[in-house]
Amino acid sequence: MKSRLKLLGLVAAPALLAAAVPAAYAANAVQPHSTRAAVTGDVLKGLNKDATRTGKVAAGKRISVAISLTPRNDKALDTFVAKVSDPRSSSYGHYLTKGQFAARFGRTDAEVKQLKDYLRAQGLTVGKVHSGNLLVDASGTAAQLEKAFGTKLSTWKDASSGRSFYANEAAPTLPSAVASLVSDVAGLNNRTQLHHQSASRVAPRNGPGGGYTPAQLKGGYNVSGTYTGSGQKIALLEFDGFQQSNITKYDTNYSLGSPTPTVSKVDGGSGALGDGQVEVELDIEVLHAIAPKANVTVFEGPNSDAGEVDTYQAIVDSGIPTTSISWGASESARTTSNINAVDAVFKAGAAQGLGFYAASGDDGSDDAGDGTTTVDYPASDPYVTGVGGTKLTVTSANAFSKEVAWSGGGGGKSSVFKIPSWQTAVQKSAGGGFRQVPDVSAHANPSPGVSIYSQGSWGTVGGTSAAAPEWAAFAALYNQQAAAAGEANLGFANPALYTASGTGFHDITSGSNGDYSAATGWDFTTGWGSYNAATLASKLLG
Repeated sequence: MKSRLKLLGLVAAPALLAAAVPAAYAANAVQPHSTRAAVTGDVLKGLNKDATRTGKVAAGKRISVAISLTPRNDKALDTFVAKVSDPRSSSYGHYLTKGQFAARFGRTDAEVKQLKDYLRAQGLTVGKVHSGNLLVDASGTAAQLEKAFGTKLSTWKDASSGRSFYANEAAPTLPSAVASLVSDVAGLNNRTQLHHQSASRVAPRNGPGGGYTPAQLKGGYNVSGTYTGSGQKIALLEFDGFQQSNITKYDTNYSLGSPTPTVSKVDGGSGALGDGQVEVELDIEVLHAIAPKANVTVFEGPNSDAGEVDTYQAIVDSGIPTTSISWGASESARTTSNINAVDAVFKAGAAQGLGFYAASGDDGSDDAGDGTTTVDYPASDPYVTGVGGTKLTVTSANAFSKEVAWSGGGGGKSSVFKIPSWQTAVQKSAGGGFRQVPDVSAHANPSPGVSIYSQGSWGTVGGTSAAAPEWAAFAALYNQQAAAAGEANLGFANPALYTASGTGFHDITSGSNGDYSAATGWDFTTGWGSYNAATLASKLLG
């Protein structure tokens, strides 16, 4: 996975069954193949075609995994989310609490115990069982994981990048009764990791170091000074850290008076500061620029499949209503089961009134970089608002002047998800009946970019990494207004945004991202367009 940044300047199981699990799964018991079932889709595609096997993972190497369970009554969950997110439904805004979600859609304690007993019998250490009973952490040696999941872990070398990684050679298997509960075992490979694109700088313009200032961003998107995000919370999903001194410098320069961000480390955090630091500081500073009084929590997790799903789950567990995501990877770079596991977390968040805004990518219509039309995940997830890129121009008075599609903005059709019901009104033949990306867009063009302070100096940053927090900031401003009016939070925004049918948006009709061109109404380059904060909030509040 990579960040989207350019730096330029059931019913409970019978008690008898649960009690019998430890004996049935005794560490030395032989599990006949006929009693096991595979976790389908949980193996890298084309592994032997674009990578070379170099050996076997050392038996004693310790590896952490995150095991996802399928929601109970999954179809009923789909129906619930559709109603609670639809402004035309009487259920709109009547979100579930964590306890209510677990009771209706989480696996039972007996089912979770069944999984835990099996894992422990194989010598694995069982870690946290996350709220909702749909995600269980575990760890063990490579040898223990191979036995527990009936697969072999080998080392490989990527043919194109030369990077070494490990991966399971076949889909993991589990005893049938356990496998029927499991949708993904994240952590059996570490091929896809998060990294950001190359950095360069341009001559300064506008704000210090170049790029738009908070006043220019707020003016361009008609953000009223009345609303500052006060009393609201925003989460950031990150796989690197930041230095508070840089944030303080930015806030002080623009007299923002923003609360100090809170850090929540997941699975030990993201480790030492790396080159993704710019990404994290961009996200925080853009949120402060538009919603300066919102409370920001930075969730820092490990750069791994297991770390990713655990970090998303930690955000859902926190109940923070709005999340900005600047990290992602092409759908084709992920396993199907990994996508399904992350999707399940987003769906759980939607049921609980949480909204996620994800950068759509900086590689135009070819997110995978292989000459095809591909889109970025998680922006393509049906329970996420995918945010594309534009080039915003403002007047000398910091008012909106014009906007065009940014050539690097990701967009196109998903190869995984069918088109959701709320998007069928704008279904395009080029979409082929699949989910269409992006949903919305905002300023991302690296020239002029956004003025930020990072790693001890001012610079200009662009990319859809800037656009995603621009939209998350709007959601916080909206939630502040909704709270004052006694209305529900925006939550999963797409059904409401599509119901608005373009009202409250700057419709962008020029520019392209490669295979797709901007057009009147929704399009594959900018979705509905960028927001006019005052008009869109008024429309959504009804």
